[in-house]
Amino acid sequence: MNKERISAFTDGVVAVIITIMVLELKPPHGVDLAALRSLSPTFLVYVLSFVYVAIYWNNHHHVFSLVKEVDGAILWANLQLLFWISLVPFTTAWMGENPTRPIPVAIYGVSVLMPALSWMIMQTAIVNRQGPTSRLKAALGRDLKGKLSPILYVIGICSAFVNPWIADLFYASVSLMWLIPDQRIEQSLARN
Repeated sequence: MNKERISAFTDGVVAVIITIMVLELKPPHGVDLAALRSLSPTFLVYVLSFVYVAIYWNNHHHVFSLVKEVDGAILWANLQLLFWISLVPFTTAWMGENPTRPIPVAIYGVSVLMPALSWMIMQTAIVNRQGPTSRLKAALGRDLKGKLSPILYVIGICSAFVNPWIADLFYASVSLMWLIPDQRIEQSLARN
């Protein structure tokens, strides 16, 4: 099956997810900067979530540039990834309204942990489809960032019950790790 359909579908779903997230940003009731400042926690979690979704979209395009064709396993793995990402607007809104409460901050962590695990499942499905000489497998190598991310998310989730701000630091640190497109894939594309 052609990979272009999965990329186009993913593009559409990501566009809807970002639209839903921005629609959750409500304007302040006041007309001064103090009213705007009261919305800063909501805005900051929106920015973090936007960055997460953008990272997945960007890396999705990078990974699929190494894929020639997809099969049912890859399609289902991609749908699972999109399912988990589609929950990010809900948890973003909840955490934005309750930035210092442990449960919303921890559930937000779960909502960013699950796409990371789904991403690993999707990569595995692609590598299995491509076989022992998989371009993606060669590009990923030991995949330290991919393995470290879920660990940091779990630490963040646990930290939410100690201090939600510490959890936020863990969540943000993972996004900072992934802001630059995956250089391993960039190098693999340059070689070919």
